[in-house]
Amino acid sequence: MTESLSQQLGSKLADRRYTVATAESCTGGGIASAITEIPGSSLWFEMGLVTYSNTAKMQLLNVNPETLANHGAVSEETVKEMAQGALAASGANMAVAVSGVAGPTGGSKDKPIGTVWIAWSAKFTNSTRSRLFNFNGGRAEIRRQAVMASLRGLIDLLE
Repeated sequence: MTESLSQQLGSKLADRRYTVATAESCTGGGIASAITEIPGSSLWFEMGLVTYSNTAKMQLLNVNPETLANHGAVSEETVKEMAQGALAASGANMAVAVSGVAGPTGGSKDKPIGTVWIAWSAKFTNSTRSRLFNFNGGRAEIRRQAVMASLRGLIDLLE
């Protein structure tokens, strides 16, 4: 399923001569990996950043320290800044960012395991949108679902 989504995304990006960048936390590069599994992806994949720590989010994606302090890494505000930062850093036409709690530890009452925020940003729409997901399963399943949701969101943005 992930490969099919990556192929769809690649086809749509190639048709428009667009490129994509990723900014990933809980998926650990899984989105970039799924995209680059497709032959020819060098035509549409610009770059991927795994910004697991808050320091990396600030240094590489220009996430505001106050955003992290006030809302945390797993928040709508943070993933929006991550997506916008990836777009600015890469020169790509669109970007996706993800941050969440994949488990098996790290969950809280407010942000239980499976809480994942994803944001998509595009130059051609001059907008950034985000969505909260509550995935079920173990760590690998949560990460897989986050990758698939990220790819679907990119495809939707192109349609």
